[in-house]
Amino acid sequence: MLRHPLAALWSTFALVHLLLIAVALFGPGYPLGDVEVVYRDWAETAAAGGIVGITEDFVYPVLALIPILSAFALGGPSYLATWYLLVIGLNIGAFVVLTRSHRTAAWWWLAFLALLGPIALVRIDAVSVPLCIVALLWLRTKPLWGTVLLTIATWIKIWPVAALAALFVTSKLRWRMLGVAVAVSATVIGVAAALSLSRGSSVHVLSFVGEQEGRGIQIESPVAVPWLWQAAFGVPGSFIYYDQQILTFQVAGAGVTALSAAMTPLLALAAAGVLLLGMRAQHRGVGALAVLPPLTLALTVALIAFNKVGSPQFISWLAAPIILGLVLNGRAWRTPALLGLALAALTQVVYPSLYDWVISAHPLMVLVLTGRNLLEFVLLGWALRELYRSTSGALL
Repeated sequence: MLRHPLAALWSTFALVHLLLIAVALFGPGYPLGDVEVVYRDWAETAAAGGIVGITEDFVYPVLALIPILSAFALGGPSYLATWYLLVIGLNIGAFVVLTRSHRTAAWWWLAFLALLGPIALVRIDAVSVPLCIVALLWLRTKPLWGTVLLTIATWIKIWPVAALAALFVTSKLRWRMLGVAVAVSATVIGVAAALSLSRGSSVHVLSFVGEQEGRGIQIESPVAVPWLWQAAFGVPGSFIYYDQQILTFQVAGAGVTALSAAMTPLLALAAAGVLLLGMRAQHRGVGALAVLPPLTLALTVALIAFNKVGSPQFISWLAAPIILGLVLNGRAWRTPALLGLALAALTQVVYPSLYDWVISAHPLMVLVLTGRNLLEFVLLGWALRELYRSTSGALL
């Protein structure tokens, strides 16, 4: 493993984060909308008594309220600055843990953040990603605390459930870890329900589960590609529109409604298939440390590739499983590391750099987005191949 001076790592960490802030503030597009408009509005509404997830339905799991409300601590005018301080503080914590484990992986994460662009900091995913990185790195030495942190991250943004599922399949401590996850979840649900009832409201803590059901197909998702090409070539009835309720651009055209309804079951089937492959490796006696990284990566990519939502920030999720793979397997994970960097770079081109071209279905940008989405399946294929070819490894 290469040794890199800590001073160079931390200097680059600071430069990358300053660059991301500068691009968000002065670069193309408007990537700050979620933080400055949506999150801030939720925080201001909560200050007035209407708390999403408590007194009304919420699109995210309820612990997402903690960073959203915390960023309001210094008032509305300072909301964005406080948000940056919170997210960068979490990244610092994850970076401290990572530099103690594998400095090459730390350099990779900095490159990934820089290539991904401002959405690496200005979405709720920016809170869950560093928590998930730390949790995965703790699993060898603090498995139960790692499980606690993964469960908390899942109650902020649901995607870390992929890591939890992979952990339950692979670990010898699976039943203890399941008990820990259930206890943390029960506590979250109980406290949130009690807060709802104390305010004379019905219970909304699980409202996020059904919030995605009515959504259409978001333009960045892989499944949207056929309609994007139809819109690009002017096929009658196929076009891009802005959903005022969901606040995203979606595709319209023949078959969209039926496929949108089928995507959630398809996602569940894809995840189940990946889990079965992981269980096959586990039953063959393959060590947890050999199965956990590719299984976590495969599940995470499946949540992206088979998702009808497909928001650009979803690519930020890849950092956690790829970092785990680099820490445990080093150069053997060079391929997914390079694919992750390519996906990050293409995502920044799509959003926010040339997003106006995307929403107008410019053929060049549809081609870029198509290539980005195909790379997701290439990465998924690599992870599935590694799972299938797994050999004996150390037990967790």
